[in-house]
Amino acid sequence: RRPADTEIDWKAYMQEVEGFANGTLDYTQLQGDTGPLVYPAGFVYIFLGLYHATGRGSDIRLAQYLFAGLYLLNLLLVFRIYCRTNKVPPYVFFFMCCASYRIHSIFVLRLFNDPVAMAILFLAINLFLEERWSWGCLLFSLAVSVKMNILLFAPGLLFLLLQRFGLLGCIPKLCICALLQVVLGLPFLLVNPVGYLTRSFDLGRQFQFKWTVNWRFLPEEVFQNRVFHAALLLAHLAGLGLFALHRWHSSKENILTLLKDPAKRKPASPRLTVNNILWQASCVCPLNASAWIVFILFSSNFLGVCCSRSLHYQFYVWYFHTLPYLLWCTPTTKLAHMPKVLLLGVIELCWNTYPSTVCSSLSLHVCHGLILLQLWYGTAPTPVSPPPSRKPTAISKKAQ
Repeated sequence: RRPADTEIDWKAYMQEVEGFANGTLDYTQLQGDTGPLVYPAGFVYIFLGLYHATGRGSDIRLAQYLFAGLYLLNLLLVFRIYCRTNKVPPYVFFFMCCASYRIHSIFVLRLFNDPVAMAILFLAINLFLEERWSWGCLLFSLAVSVKMNILLFAPGLLFLLLQRFGLLGCIPKLCICALLQVVLGLPFLLVNPVGYLTRSFDLGRQFQFKWTVNWRFLPEEVFQNRVFHAALLLAHLAGLGLFALHRWHSSKENILTLLKDPAKRKPASPRLTVNNILWQASCVCPLNASAWIVFILFSSNFLGVCCSRSLHYQFYVWYFHTLPYLLWCTPTTKLAHMPKVLLLGVIELCWNTYPSTVCSSLSLHVCHGLILLQLWYGTAPTPVSPPPSRKPTAISKKAQ
């Protein structure tokens, strides 16, 4: 039997998209029992499809079956990414599949929109690993249109685009992302553009203290203070800057050389030869080319999670499937495996403590801090001789 609060968010979602189904195009008029609609237009279209597929949202059991299928698809996409990186030991996949009550609840019981956005995001990353950057950017933008937390991956993606294509080369990819947002939001932009932009992309929205998982140890007045929010933003930007300068960018040249055409850089751009890709990755840590892409994207997202103004219980899915990679992407001795598994267990315990406590929120920050320290010191550059110079090969068509 479903708990009494299982249907709360699902019913609110259905009420929000029902207004659009009835012809309402003013975004400020779309709302449900939990408040106004605060997600971009992609959310509306996807959940409108679920609204019609489940008899106007009445068949919750069918919706849960659909989300169970989404859960399996999400695992398939994540496993494919991990197989390409070849960094995580196989036994860790058991914990990813079977050891998280909270993730199963978020997907199949509570039917949140966060899993939908993350599944699309993991599909985009699979496309990036296949060098299909344009299609990947399209899917990345679609994921953003479902929920804005996907923007935490954006700094890493921008770095990768600049690294692969330079400033002029990455502009078309950024245009793909922007154009999709315009196309999806066009019906609402034509009616009330200010209402749509302020509701769907509200970066200053206040969160309720009673739902926070990560800041329970703070007084509520500090949690709601704008100065505290600004400090977290500065910490986030500082972390991104440090990782971009000292962990993502391993070349001895100035980071501004990323703005140049890759063919004009010295040494040769990583995108020109597989040999150079592997060399640049090995300067940081023993990663293959796919793992290098995943490392930048996952660490970018993790920095954002660590500095979030608030983490609610459904937000766990934002980074749960990335944690094994973040823990095992650095060199691991036999004795170091157990502490990493223990970290996963403590993080899981923190997210399953309801309501959150001072101890659980502090423990979560300690775990996040330990992972950050491991990423920083475990990926410190090591002296590696560059590979023999080769004649640059042509860029593949699908990379374009």
